[in-house]
Amino acid sequence: MLQSSRRPGSLSFAFLLAAIVAATALCLWAMGRNLICPCGHVAIWYAPGDPGPSSQSLFDWYTPSHLLHGLLFYAALWWVARNWSLDRRLVVALLVECAWEIVENTPWIIERYRSATVSVTYNGDAVINSVCDILAMLLGFALARRLPVWASVAVVLGFELLTTWLIRDGLALNILMLLWPLPAVVDWQAAV
Repeated sequence: MLQSSRRPGSLSFAFLLAAIVAATALCLWAMGRNLICPCGHVAIWYAPGDPGPSSQSLFDWYTPSHLLHGLLFYAALWWVARNWSLDRRLVVALLVECAWEIVENTPWIIERYRSATVSVTYNGDAVINSVCDILAMLLGFALARRLPVWASVAVVLGFELLTTWLIRDGLALNILMLLWPLPAVVDWQAAV
């Protein structure tokens, strides 16, 4: 197990984190996910309405939700496992995020998004997009460690309000529609 006496930020711990991310990327690639956009180039961003394919660039409008994962994982793990070392909590958060990236790119979840949400053209993520989503979660976890609680809450609410206003979606709506799709919400989201 990870030792709390080891200096945080050590090279071996960074290697462990990188190995988890690399293993996830390899798993996604083995599942048939494209490494980069099938268009053949790596774009930094495709905004809604752009002709580029969604979730194939480095970042998209769902990147903020992954940053929020990090803030929320930090809070949840502080709440239920505060006696664990920070390193152990970070590894657990990373494993949960990586597991979600794998599950999110299974045919079952892709079809669920297509049939139950407004994301009818969703084809899953490119590996590079998934890796950037994981890095966004790590950034959120790091921010949660440094920010006061009120600032973390403000970031969560701010990003949720921003994405709800700009794209009529966000982390809370995404979870709601994945678990319990509401036709009224689909209609509202589609009225962009």
